[in-house]
Amino acid sequence: MKRKPGFLHIALNVLLVVCVVILSWTAAFYITGFLYSKVAWEPHDLLAFLINAMLGFFIFGLAISIAGPFVKRREHHYWSELIDALRRISRGDFRVNLDAGFGSAHNNQRQNHPYAQLVNSINDMAANLKVMEELRQEFISNVSHEIGSPLTSISGFAKALKNENLDRERRQRYLTIIETECLRLSKLSDNLMKLAVLDSERHPFKPMPYRLDKQLIALILTCEPQWEAKKIEMDVDVEEVEVVADEDLMSQVWVNLIHNAIKFTPYSGKISVVLTRSEDQAMIRVADTGPGIAEKDQLRIFERFYKADKSRERASGGSGLGLSIASKITEMHHGSISVSSKLGEGAEFKVLLPLNVR
Repeated sequence: MKRKPGFLHIALNVLLVVCVVILSWTAAFYITGFLYSKVAWEPHDLLAFLINAMLGFFIFGLAISIAGPFVKRREHHYWSELIDALRRISRGDFRVNLDAGFGSAHNNQRQNHPYAQLVNSINDMAANLKVMEELRQEFISNVSHEIGSPLTSISGFAKALKNENLDRERRQRYLTIIETECLRLSKLSDNLMKLAVLDSERHPFKPMPYRLDKQLIALILTCEPQWEAKKIEMDVDVEEVEVVADEDLMSQVWVNLIHNAIKFTPYSGKISVVLTRSEDQAMIRVADTGPGIAEKDQLRIFERFYKADKSRERASGGSGLGLSIASKITEMHHGSISVSSKLGEGAEFKVLLPLNVR
């Protein structure tokens, strides 16, 4: 039979109480024996037993009443620490690390004690909330920066347009810049809304069977004006693969990867899109001949608002949210997305997607 956690601790407490009772009755036996000898009286055995029992319980109660305040004071100290920690957490101070040293001196027994489990849970909660708060602060900082930059540009060029001496060509250029920055803000707002909906899991998730190869080809043809304008060689090799997934959501993944490949592939470069089937999953690879991605940036490329260094200029004009959205959607489909690249040798994004997510 498997013993519950803390069984040994409970057994030791019971044994301690029994020992105290035995010591109390033993003390009562010798005390009454001493008193009987002084008054030269030998009571009946039953009466002597009752007197010893009553005196033993009295000594036991006296010992408990003496030790009780110390135990209560110790427990009060621990509970005061818990309450103070919870108050600090409620005020937004997550630098909480309580000591779970309660009860037995043995570490295993301390860990099994309910108080220790409660303390560990509070410590874990505080640590998780601290991480979330840091991410929230970083998110707000990034959003403020992404919004502030185009707003500053719009404000500056709007003031410049007030100059009545501006020639028509310069005025049109300023208006084009303002329009571009407004579109950038609109796209940022749209991406933030998409992430908020995806995070809240309120987005309707409707996996249906469809041909993945046809979807990829259709999206590539939709982008034909962009890659034709840069004389990019588009190499497409797709197998006939049917998946059960949310077609609308997955299209956002492919559009993001294809647009990034077009954006960062140089004039007369090459992009390859490959779709293969392996057992119960589909593998999609989108590779380009762009500037590549540094190894240190590959570890964080799917983080929100993360932009790599300027040497590869991979995130020019973007907000750093596209790959985060792609990663989130792939995760919703129980798939994975990864990148492999070397500076100057292009980049390849690989998506593994289960054939059936139902």
